[in-house]
Amino acid sequence: MSDDIHLIFRQAVTDDLPYIVDMLADDPLGAKRERFEVPLPNSYFAAFEAITHNPLNELVVATLDGGQVIGVLQLTFIPNISYQGGWRALIEGVRVSADFRGKGIGRKLFEYAINRAKEQGCHLIQLTMDKERTDALRFYQSLGFEATHEGLKLHLE
Repeated sequence: MSDDIHLIFRQAVTDDLPYIVDMLADDPLGAKRERFEVPLPNSYFAAFEAITHNPLNELVVATLDGGQVIGVLQLTFIPNISYQGGWRALIEGVRVSADFRGKGIGRKLFEYAINRAKEQGCHLIQLTMDKERTDALRFYQSLGFEATHEGLKLHLE
């Protein structure tokens, strides 16, 4: 990461939502499923409220010193019976603003998330990714993630 970029990681607030949705939509796959418009659809605010009011969820933003939101991810802590009642963390919705891609922001976001998972006593971090995101796969593998399982999804109407 460039030495002149200083990041602050914090929990997202409602005012961050337009920046988050913009990052989610600014992507070939996200453009097909997100609706970045003014005003934002109410569904985003409802989801934001559900996430931020659940203590097992964290919607984390990476900001510049001046407060500009340039990265986001959602971290969910999941209690499990397996692994002797061990906890795991799930990482979803990772995005970095187009102007800041390739500058190490994603790596710093993941370092933050990995540290949070350790603080919460998790024994495992899991994530899924669309198979079209071959660059993302290489990035995740560079962080130590391994494709040990096959993930499946069922989209419901």
